Amino acid sequence: MKKKKVGLALGGGAARGLAHIGVLEVFEQEKIPIDMIAGTSIGGMVGAFRAQGQDSSAMKEMAVKINVMKMLSLADLALPKSGLLGGKAVINLLQKAMGKDVKFDELPMPLALVATDIITGEEVVIDQGSVLEGVRATISIPGIFTVAKRQGRYLVDGGLVNPVPVSVLKKMGADFIIAVNVMPDVGASARHQKKDKKGPKEPNIFNVILQSLYIGTYIIAKASTKGADVIISPDTTVIHPGDFHRARECIEQGEIAAREAMPELKRKLSQA
Repeated sequence: MKKKKVGLALGGGAARGLAHIGVLEVFEQEKIPIDMIAGTSIGGMVGAFRAQGQDSSAMKEMAVKINVMKMLSLADLALPKSGLLGGKAVINLLQKAMGKDVKFDELPMPLALVATDIITGEEVVIDQGSVLEGVRATISIPGIFTVAKRQGRYLVDGGLVNPVPVSVLKKMGADFIIAVNVMPDVGASARHQKKDKKGPKEPNIFNVILQSLYIGTYIIAKASTKGADVIISPDTTVIHPGDFHRARECIEQGEIAAREAMPELKRKLSQA
């Protein structure tokens, strides 16, 4: 009997996407097989590390060390170009984390990353060439990072067109698809802030840009999970997109959601 190919779609969500690490940790513990990964934005970055062979413990260690303000202070300011940050600092950070740049065809696991052509609005699936360049493109949040130029196209965050790339996995040949959507209902997040006696804090420019992006893509994210056999949705309601300092909370929510989904996942996998 032919083995079913299991695909994992990891969605975008900035800091909320650190929950993917918790999901992967549970998958490792429960020995859930993953044959291919498609990722958007931070989901693409986490997916690239996993496809390269890094385990969740290494990713967790890296995630808790992320300090956005430090990153911004070291960043190469790019004004008045297409974004606040030129991206060299991010490339250096990614290269240090990955150890070396590798090509997609050198990865032990098939990987596809989703970006958006900012000129045409088209989805661009990156699965060839430099993995580092692919990650740089998929995480290029409009307004924060300058656009990534690749093969004559100007690319930004793939979350604009395909926040949870289930459709990409289908084209890659996945027979069974697990989708992880870390984007909470915008209304639920707002209602939680109203319950706080202090009221919501005034957002910084980083959070304003990120929240503007996710308000527009929340509905698209829900639609993009259609066709998945199992959908895992970590509760990131109280996490803001820029809350990278809350990495442990995000990872924990990923673990909780994966544990809750495990009975359904194992049942459906056994029937696939």
